[in-house]
Amino acid sequence: MDFNEFLRTMGSGILSLTRWIGRRMQAQMVHAVGGPARARVIFLFGAVLALASADAATIGAVAGELQPALGIDNTEVGLLNSVTLLAGALAVLPVGFLVDRVNRIKMLAFSIFLWSVASFWSGLVGSYGNLLLARVALGAVTATAGPAIASLTGDYFPARERGHVYGYILGGEVAGTAVGFIVSGSISAALSWRFAFFAIAIPGFFLARTLLRTVPEPKRGGASRLQPGALHLFEEHGHAADADLRAEEEREDELAHRKVQEHGIEPDPELVLTRDPAAMSLKQAVRYVLRIPTNITLIVSSALGYFFLAGLSTFAVVFVRGHYHVSQATATLVLGLLVIGSLIGVLVSGRLTDWMLRRGYLTARMWVPGVCYVAAAVILIPGLLGHRLFPSAWFDIAGAALISAANPPLDAGRLDIIVSGLWGRAESVRTLLRTVAQAIAPLLFGAIADLVAGFTPSQAPIGTKTGGVSQATARGLEVSFLVMLIPLAAAGYILLRGRHSYPRDVATAAASEARVRERGAATTEVGTPTRRSYTPQRADRGARGGGHPPA
Repeated sequence: MDFNEFLRTMGSGILSLTRWIGRRMQAQMVHAVGGPARARVIFLFGAVLALASADAATIGAVAGELQPALGIDNTEVGLLNSVTLLAGALAVLPVGFLVDRVNRIKMLAFSIFLWSVASFWSGLVGSYGNLLLARVALGAVTATAGPAIASLTGDYFPARERGHVYGYILGGEVAGTAVGFIVSGSISAALSWRFAFFAIAIPGFFLARTLLRTVPEPKRGGASRLQPGALHLFEEHGHAADADLRAEEEREDELAHRKVQEHGIEPDPELVLTRDPAAMSLKQAVRYVLRIPTNITLIVSSALGYFFLAGLSTFAVVFVRGHYHVSQATATLVLGLLVIGSLIGVLVSGRLTDWMLRRGYLTARMWVPGVCYVAAAVILIPGLLGHRLFPSAWFDIAGAALISAANPPLDAGRLDIIVSGLWGRAESVRTLLRTVAQAIAPLLFGAIADLVAGFTPSQAPIGTKTGGVSQATARGLEVSFLVMLIPLAAAGYILLRGRHSYPRDVATAAASEARVRERGAATTEVGTPTRRSYTPQRADRGARGGGHPPA
C-alpha cells in the first residue's frame, strides 16, 4: 500500500466514523425527546424561534458595518432593535386573540414567510429610514412565534413533560442567536451587511413550507398529544385519550401543586377562582393575574433580565471589537461562545430546579434564578473591565450562562402560580411588559454609550478594519454595560425577596383548579361574564395565615 492509498483509506475511515457518530448522536437525541414524531415537532418549533432570534441578533452582528454605511450612531443602531420589539409588543395581543381561534400552523407558516420577506427587504434598503420601516414590519409579523408555539406545545405534549420539552425548544432560540452572531457577522465582514440579511431571510421560506407540509394542526385541549415513542406524526395525530384519564394525568403532572399540599400550605381565599376562567374578559383576566404577588415578581424580574440581554446582544460585537482590539471574525466567534454558555445554562437549570422541587425545596424555582442574576452581575464585572480577551471572555461566558439559566425555572414557576385557563392571557401580559423592556434596552444602552463617548459618525470610521471601532465608542459601551448591571442585580434581589409568596400562590392556583372542576357546570350556566371574575371565599379566614415551607 503506497502513501496516497493510505491517505485515501484513512480519509474514508474518518468520514465513515464521522457519519457513524452523527447517526448515533441523532439516535440519542430522538430517544431523549421521545421518538421521531416528537423530535420533528420539537426541531421545527425550535427552528422557528431560532430564525426569529437569529434575525434579531443580526443587527448587533453587523452594527459595525451599518454605522459607516448609513452614517448612524449607537443610539440609532439601538433604535433599529427597539422599533422591532415595540412593533411586536403592539401586535402580540391581537395575535394572541387569533391564535386561540384560527389554524395555528397555517398562521405561523404564513408569518414566517412574511418575516422572511421583511428580512430580505432589510438587505435591499438604501437609507436608514427605509431600514427602520423594514424592522417595524419584521417585528409585527414575528410576534406570532411566541403565542403560537406556546399554544401548540401545550396541545402536543403532556403537562408533565412541558418543562423538559420547552428546554429543547428554547435551546433552538439560543442556538439561533449564535447563528445570527456568527453567520451574519462573518458574512458581513467577508461580503456586506446586505448579504447578512439575505442569508437570514432565505431559510425562512423553506421552514414555512416544511412546517405547513409536515406538521398537522393539533386538536385543542390536549386531544392530539404525542405520547413517548410515537413514530409517525400524522398517524399519531388526532387520537384522543379518555377524558377522565387525561384529567387525572394533568392533576398528577402538577408537581408544585402536590408539594404545597404535602406541606400544608393554605391558599389565599381572596384569589381563589370560583368560575371558569374562560368566561373572563381580557380586562378581568389582566386585573386578576396582576393581583397575584408572585406573578408581579416574576414579570418584573424577567423583564429586567431580558432588558440586559437585549442591550448586550445589540452591542456585544461592537464592544468586543473595540474593547479587545480584535477583528469582526474573532468578535463573532467570542459571541458564539457566549451563546454556547447560554445554551448550557438553559439546558441545566430546568432539570436542576425540577430535581430540587421533587426533593422538597419548594421555592427553588424562585431563589435559584435570583442567585443566578446576582452572581451574573458580579461575574461580569471583571469580564467587562479586563483588557485581555482571555481570561476576560471566560467571565463573560459564565455570566451569559447564569443569565440564561434563570429563564426555564422562571417560566415553569409562572405556570405553577396561574390557573391553566389563564395561561395564554397571563403569558400575553408578561410578553407585552417584557417586550417593552427589551425595546427600551438597545436605545438606552446606545444613548448612555454615546453620552459617555461623545461619539458622532464623523469621528472615526467603524468596521473598516481589525479593531476599527473607536476607543471612545468602546469606552462608552463599557460604562453602559457596567451601569446596566445594576438592574440585572436588582432582578435577582427582587426574586430572593419575593420567593416567600410563591408557595401560597401555588396553593391558590391548585385550589382554583379544583374549584373550577367542581363547579364546572355552574360556571357555564350564565351566558355573559359577571362584572367580577373572582369571588372572595371568607369561610376559612385562618387560611390567610398559611406558613412558608423550608427553602
